[in-house]
Amino acid sequence: MTTELSTTFDPAAIEQRWYSHWEENGLFRPERPDAQPYTIVNPPPNVTGNLHIGHALDNTLQDIVIRYERLRGKDALWVVGMDHAGIATQMVVERQMEERQDKRTNYSREDFVKKVWEWKEESGGTITTQLRRLGCSMDWSREQFTMDPHFSDAVLKVFVDLYNDGLIYRDKRLVNWDPKLKTAISDLEVETQDVKGQFWHFKYPLADGVKLADGRDYIEVATTRPETMLADMAVAVHPDDERYASVVGKEVVLPITGRRVKIVADEHADPELGSGAVKITPGHDFNDFDVGKRAGFAPADMFNMLDGEANVCQTADGLVPDEFLGLHRFKRDGVDGARELVVQRLKELGFLIPHITKTKKGEEIELDSEPRTIATPFGDRGGVVIEPWLTDQWYVDAKKLAVAPMEAVRNGDIEIIPQSWEKTFFHWMENIQPWCVSRQLWWGHRIPAWFDDNGKVYVAMTEDEAQAQAGEGVKLKRDEDVLDTWFSSGLWPFATLGWPDENAPLYQKHYPNDLLISGFDILFFWDARMAMQGMHLTGQAPWKKLYLHGLVRAADGSKMSKSKGNVVDPLGLIDQYGADALRFFMASMESQGRDIKMDDERVKGYRNFATKLWNATRFCQTNGITASATLEAPAATSAVNRWIIGEVAETLAKLDVAMADLRFDAAANIIYHFAWDTFCDWYIELIKGNFDDETKAVAGWVLDQILVMLHPFMPFITEELWNAQGDRANYPLITAKWPEFSAGVDAEAKTEVEWTLGFIKEIRSTKAALGAAAKPMRIFVSTVTNELFQRLEKNLLQIKRLTRASEILVRTPDAGMQELEEIGAALGGDASTLIAVENEGEVQLVTKGLIGRLDFFGEVDLEDARKRFNNALETSAKEANALEGRLGNANFVERAKPEAVEKAKADHAHHSAEVERLKAALERLG
Repeated sequence: MTTELSTTFDPAAIEQRWYSHWEENGLFRPERPDAQPYTIVNPPPNVTGNLHIGHALDNTLQDIVIRYERLRGKDALWVVGMDHAGIATQMVVERQMEERQDKRTNYSREDFVKKVWEWKEESGGTITTQLRRLGCSMDWSREQFTMDPHFSDAVLKVFVDLYNDGLIYRDKRLVNWDPKLKTAISDLEVETQDVKGQFWHFKYPLADGVKLADGRDYIEVATTRPETMLADMAVAVHPDDERYASVVGKEVVLPITGRRVKIVADEHADPELGSGAVKITPGHDFNDFDVGKRAGFAPADMFNMLDGEANVCQTADGLVPDEFLGLHRFKRDGVDGARELVVQRLKELGFLIPHITKTKKGEEIELDSEPRTIATPFGDRGGVVIEPWLTDQWYVDAKKLAVAPMEAVRNGDIEIIPQSWEKTFFHWMENIQPWCVSRQLWWGHRIPAWFDDNGKVYVAMTEDEAQAQAGEGVKLKRDEDVLDTWFSSGLWPFATLGWPDENAPLYQKHYPNDLLISGFDILFFWDARMAMQGMHLTGQAPWKKLYLHGLVRAADGSKMSKSKGNVVDPLGLIDQYGADALRFFMASMESQGRDIKMDDERVKGYRNFATKLWNATRFCQTNGITASATLEAPAATSAVNRWIIGEVAETLAKLDVAMADLRFDAAANIIYHFAWDTFCDWYIELIKGNFDDETKAVAGWVLDQILVMLHPFMPFITEELWNAQGDRANYPLITAKWPEFSAGVDAEAKTEVEWTLGFIKEIRSTKAALGAAAKPMRIFVSTVTNELFQRLEKNLLQIKRLTRASEILVRTPDAGMQELEEIGAALGGDASTLIAVENEGEVQLVTKGLIGRLDFFGEVDLEDARKRFNNALETSAKEANALEGRLGNANFVERAKPEAVEKAKADHAHHSAEVERLKAALERLG
């Protein structure tokens, strides 16, 4: 029994209803104990997060795959959960406390963490509701959280095991320090921005009366960070720079502090840049840190001149003048900082070298500094300039852990898709630096390490175990730091399945995972971490395939950002067009490795596609076409029914290939064109007026196959239509069977129907080109073979109806010019070459083996059409030639923005096609 569909398609009316039905009935992971497993884990969104357009793309692609594999009968598990997001979550809670004139330090660590848990229960996890709106068929019954007890135990075990394996250690190194958040952050959490700044030049006096070969008694240095000279420990020059060869090993006396520091030879100094001499502050610059180590400075002896809030503190040698102590590094709230005071004192002491520049009038003027645009590191969360800061932190020996994942990619255990990302992967992994995994926060997995009064460390799962290591009576204090969020989320593919219990049923069946889908932007944030930890801890690659998709960009190709005001809200698009339309847009635009340009009009177009399918199903219902009772294709005798069954077979084969290759765009376009063009536009039109039992059975079966094949992309409308088409004995589409049947392509039927459709399309395109779609017309055929005559005869009614011809006439040797339907018998012989009809107002027709004419009864101005076509042809030919020249210019192709090159290629293809189309149209006009 069918359920009558409403006259209009309203996504909002069906989406929540069907999602609730699927989830409440456990249909996202039906019981299939003996089925082949298929496993995906989602990149766990932050507990603080909201669904953005990148999430929409990422999760749509995952859902397409998991729904596809579920329909194919597999035990499809999509692991879902959230990340505790250490920095982001602590920021949110502290910000709320500030609004109440409260702060974290008013509480003990334990009480603050309780407040974070309270926030998580009340406000965290908004994104999980939003993922449901997108249609994500995740196994919510096993939702995970990286701070769940079982997950936390796994994290602590990994830390202890890696420490015992010598792969985690404590070291004093420079880190990216966020003075606002007062914690170290990773390189990957640093955003470089171009900032207008200054370049200052100073004199560093040579000590002990030493002079350069040119007679100068100082070395000129330049810097964009003058405040750091308070902690300078050397001046570096290039070993081959003859200007300074005589002073290498000598000393300079630093202004302000009076510190004597050596001149060292190091290739870091570029003779071609500035004076060729650079000041070295190893405690506050990553390059200088390496120079300092090469010069023999131990990290423990390097000077630190800033505290955790980036205020000046005393260096170990006590030489920073008191007037600088406590000053912030930069000017703040109108108050000069250490930078301004250092410049002022150097100028007063005569050590500032002015920058000479010219005004517009040509007059020379002196400035304290040279204006420069400086690439400046900012914390992506704190939003302030990052300070390279010397501090003790915990590190993972990432270089050793990176070996196994690289080998896995090389030998095919991990397939990276698209393959073009392999080069980037290897470059990063081969040059990987020690991974700083400690963070100075309260929210997160507290590091399982305890220190005695002498600074000796004891690493253990519990304090009792640490105490046992230290011995009775030894007082221990636990490390205050927590682990980097990416450390714990690196365990996601296996800790979510019950690891470290390797006998856990889910772990045994679903690890390794089959596929990971992520944005390329977290390849090293997360994907590489999982590969390193997974291979070391489990001995296996965490997933067989890694699919990296691009970014969703604004319509003009620019990156979306709140500051630009071009951020797109996926929930707003769902409200406007429905989740199915947004999902289909994402899939159809996802071409491996390329970014997606947001296009509301295309989303709207896919909403129209859903409406088209809705109306086609309503048409079927009106004509007695209901749910199919068979998985096999029904028996068919008519050419059109045999043809459409073959088209389903071809579509299914192409779709399976596209899905196997993870070509989401190809898969979406295959089912789109079959559903819209082949089924709705042609098959339904061809069978109108002929709804016999065979046709009803075939049409119902074909519609069922469309709904199943389209379901992974558009789950809501397909489930609604599937159930509306008839009683399926509690057999919802989400757990239906992927099409599997023995019928194939009927070559004879395919030839006949495609010939008929081609004939109709040619006539339609001719009428459209002439602006004569609604004009009265008759068709003359003057050359026809016996075989083609029979095709005309069998498909006469459809051709007349779909071309809106008043009559179709053919000239025969015996009957002259008659209506084809009156002849009733095939022509004798193989062919008849006949006299062409040449009345005024006729257009030549040469198509599909026929020669003839279209007669518009003189109502079409053919001369005007010729003029229009010639003008358009001239314009397109000119544009095509110009674009061909531009694309042939290597400078343009190599230097222009990729989107500009792509647009030029698309425009060239368009105009080239227009040239051919217009030439053909002119030929038809004669």
